[in-house]
Amino acid sequence: MSRATLLRVVALVAACAATPALAAQCGNDASGWERWKGQFAQEAAAVGIGQPGLQALGGARYSTRTIAADRNQKGVRYALNDFIRIRLGSIDGFAAQATNRLNQNRAFFNSLEQRYGVPAGILLAIHGMETGFGRNMGSENVVSSILTVAYDCRRSDFFTPHALAALQMVDRGMLSPGQNGAAHGELGHTQFLPGNALRYGQDATGDGRVDFYNMADAMASTANFLRQKGWQPGQPFNEGTANFRVLNEWNAATVYQQAIALSAAKIR
Repeated sequence: MSRATLLRVVALVAACAATPALAAQCGNDASGWERWKGQFAQEAAAVGIGQPGLQALGGARYSTRTIAADRNQKGVRYALNDFIRIRLGSIDGFAAQATNRLNQNRAFFNSLEQRYGVPAGILLAIHGMETGFGRNMGSENVVSSILTVAYDCRRSDFFTPHALAALQMVDRGMLSPGQNGAAHGELGHTQFLPGNALRYGQDATGDGRVDFYNMADAMASTANFLRQKGWQPGQPFNEGTANFRVLNEWNAATVYQQAIALSAAKIR
């Protein structure tokens, strides 16, 4: 993303924080949803969201499934072997699937490693872990989901910048108002939150548009995210290394990080 675009994203969040009089009133159930949307529309317009984004906001629905998912999170408490069995089946089987995909497009993944320094194994392990290599990118409307958790009082402060980012993505044609993703507004092949999508998105296809539902753009964006978070090219990524710690920026669960590193080591 260009420096000018990044500065605009930062300005959006800063402007939102600087206008408390416009702050929309959060809620704990659907009763205040429509009122909040009206208030949030003023807030969004004040920080530069245009008509496409505002129309998407107007059409958004309170997502009861998002609320249910958010309030029933139990965290990742499995032992590593159980996590691998439940999530991947086995390291060897999962790595074999990823290697098959690598063999179909090895030149592309080599080009990503040359540019960003992140090996194919890491990118493919994340792709497989997040969406089964793109087979399941979620069934919840992205705009409705991210707006719902921005409205909900539990974590409104965290999700509000991502909600504004989602509306800006609609403005830019990066996100359709009808596009589906995961329960908390995560989108695309590797499940970026909208704020991260704006900040780290890369146009790998050269068509002038960053599309997280395009595998090439999603993989390049994932590589860029990791590199910007401190990934060290050519260095090991096993547990205890600096690169392993970068995986915490992607997912804070230790077993997730361990599974990614173990799988990536076998993808070649």
